[in-house]
Amino acid sequence: MRARADALALLVGGGTADFAFRIAQIALPLVILRETGSVAATGLVGGASGIPVLLSPWWARRARQWVDSGPRLAIVALVSAIALASVPAAAGLGLLSPGLLIVSGLLLGCGDALSNPGRSALLADTGDRWGEGRAVLLLTWQDGLRRTGMLLGPSIGALAVSSGFTNELLWVEAAAVVGAGLLACRVPAERATSGDVAPEMPSIRESLRGRTDVLYGWIARGTGCVTWFAFTLGLSIIGEERGQPGVYLAAGMTGYGVGSLVGTAVSLAVVRRTKPVVTAALAWAWSGLCWVGMGVWTTPPVVAVMGALSGITVVIGIAAISVLITQSSDGAHRRALLSGQSVVVNAGSAAGMLAGGPIIGAVGAESTLVGAGLVTAIVSLALLVRCNTWSGTPTNRGSDVDVVH
Repeated sequence: MRARADALALLVGGGTADFAFRIAQIALPLVILRETGSVAATGLVGGASGIPVLLSPWWARRARQWVDSGPRLAIVALVSAIALASVPAAAGLGLLSPGLLIVSGLLLGCGDALSNPGRSALLADTGDRWGEGRAVLLLTWQDGLRRTGMLLGPSIGALAVSSGFTNELLWVEAAAVVGAGLLACRVPAERATSGDVAPEMPSIRESLRGRTDVLYGWIARGTGCVTWFAFTLGLSIIGEERGQPGVYLAAGMTGYGVGSLVGTAVSLAVVRRTKPVVTAALAWAWSGLCWVGMGVWTTPPVVAVMGALSGITVVIGIAAISVLITQSSDGAHRRALLSGQSVVVNAGSAAGMLAGGPIIGAVGAESTLVGAGLVTAIVSLALLVRCNTWSGTPTNRGSDVDVVH
């Protein structure tokens, strides 16, 4: 079946590129530090790449609708690969500079702002061609592959770096991105064939109209992204303060990674039997309570268990939002909504990390975990109450589509 083969090409390509990214991220700061001698420069690529994503609601409205086919996705991948390859190439020539790092980061950010929602939308469109319910299935598999990379990639990257491979890992990442683009070339666009039909260019705000449940899901997920710093930064600081650097964060992230994989395996069974917006609210409420538990009983075993429970529920919550988006939209509106979700995640995480250091410095890491968990749980439970009193229904793309309850 053509749709199944297209879905496999998108999943394999995207999963391989993301896995290579997780591995290469261990080497990138080392390459920059060795070549520039500046600790401050090590974050230039990552920092600069976030700017285009955060600004994408304004500059990418037309561009994201252009990325509606495999060949166009491949063009974006080629630009990203060139930006990636510029760092090891410049390092090999002794020409690496802060200016080049910023330019590379900006190009990568532009590529991410277009390729991430573009690939997800194309994958969902392919799922629609494959059969009913396949769009959510494919997006869940995509998230599962990403989380597998998050779990295994850093360890493999650390092993490769310890064996003397640094620049080589960056070249591998660039090659993986090119490969993902080539695999995507076979996937056709799902666009109107009539020349009289003008292409839709909806803004993210326009696409949210009539889809209040998607907005509620974003608020729950966005709150979790804002308070995420308490988990990562907080556990790092706790380990340092207790003379066990890295132990608490490793326990939490390992538990979270394992829980995420378990969540991926069960999420579809859960969201098909529940009301998605309620499931999303409950997922992040439970995740917040897990962070409260970490702050109250702060030992590596408890942190690992709570991290695993949080990972399971967060993945279920993400799958629930995927149901809301895929079953209430298609085409241009679906691409706009997936772009908006990317902005929510990136903006929330950036805001949290910006404020996280001062907050932890003022009240302590354990108290920050408790406070962040309570904020996440309270916001999510408030949304749950609102969901139960809201009498509207999401806008569907056709009368033949049933909303999962």
